[in-house]
Amino acid sequence: MWRKPWGLGEGTLTCIGLIAIGFVLQICTGGINWDNLSSPINVYLLIAYIIILCLLFSLRQRIYFIRWAMCYKAAIPSITFVAAITLIMGLVRQVPANSAPADAIGFSKMLSFWPFVLLYWWATTILGLTTLKQFSSFHWRKLPVICSHLGLFTAILCGTLGSADMQRLTMNTRVGGTEWRASDTNGNLHELPLAIELRDFTIDEYPPKLMIIDNATGKSLPDGNPEHILLDESTTAGTIAGWNIKVSENLDMAASVTTEDTIKFVEWHSLGATSAVCIEATSSDGKTVRNGWVSCGSFAFPYNAMRLDNNCSIVMPDREPKRFASKVKIYTQTGKILETEIEVNKPAKIDGWKIYQLSYDETKGRWSDISVFELVSDPWLPFVYSGIGLMLVGAIAMFLTAHRNHKKVEENV
Repeated sequence: MWRKPWGLGEGTLTCIGLIAIGFVLQICTGGINWDNLSSPINVYLLIAYIIILCLLFSLRQRIYFIRWAMCYKAAIPSITFVAAITLIMGLVRQVPANSAPADAIGFSKMLSFWPFVLLYWWATTILGLTTLKQFSSFHWRKLPVICSHLGLFTAILCGTLGSADMQRLTMNTRVGGTEWRASDTNGNLHELPLAIELRDFTIDEYPPKLMIIDNATGKSLPDGNPEHILLDESTTAGTIAGWNIKVSENLDMAASVTTEDTIKFVEWHSLGATSAVCIEATSSDGKTVRNGWVSCGSFAFPYNAMRLDNNCSIVMPDREPKRFASKVKIYTQTGKILETEIEVNKPAKIDGWKIYQLSYDETKGRWSDISVFELVSDPWLPFVYSGIGLMLVGAIAMFLTAHRNHKKVEENV
């Protein structure tokens, strides 16, 4: 071992040594805090790392270790160990970056786990030296491979160092108000280079539905295969868990009114209105008949269930949102103004920020006057995309050149 020429065994021992060093660092430091490497520190590190790679490459004739690192005998073990630790990352549930690891070792925060980082650093260094080697003996036939290696090197390096500059914030806005502050996962407020004026917030809901629940457990019936009736405009009757349901009145905008012995609902086209239906429920044997109102309630009116017998009751769950969207006007420090509508999976983009529709005041439902946005900024993302683009170009070029070379071989034969 360690007798020239070095082979796969030395490459394996190098990876094992990096893992051992990583565990020592993990015990001493508790993991890497990437927030400490935010701009401009990560930019300086990137420049220094590239300069060091170039210096190492220039010394390849004098130092055998560098020449060995550029061959497959070092690359194969590094790729194997990186694939293995990435597989562990995929199998272990990862916790947020600002949370404590869920295990004693640190597998649940793999991106901050020293062995993980060192193995990726070693694989990236081999990739960088190999790319420089290909550039030093450049030929057009090597261009597809160069693009693939350079793209992967760029994507890994920029994705890693750029993670410290990524911001993911949450902003609460109220209709008619303008907000320029957002909070991170720790609850810290940040003043942003943009402001959002919420002009309107709308929710489209699915029709209400009726379900029968067990009075003791609260579970939907039948147990294991719950049934429901969707109360669209055409629904007048249905069957749930053996009970025949007839709908005599269906109010989409209603308010509860308390009488001497019961609660009924009347039309109410105003703030806080709820959905309510007047029904007649008959048991399967026809011996039990119940009449009354059922409502899902709102922030202004309580929900109302109807007891069918000692075992079950009929209820109306909260209505589920089909679509919710915010009409906003966005102002930036650069002087840009954007009027747009933001909804789920249709974010607004301005000055390097993506603004996603995240939530609303669920206690008020369709009457919510609060809209919650998620704002994401990742200034290194274009470089990561550029690296991925180079990889795709390289892969396509390799496919085309391989097909062409195969044709030439056939012609020669």
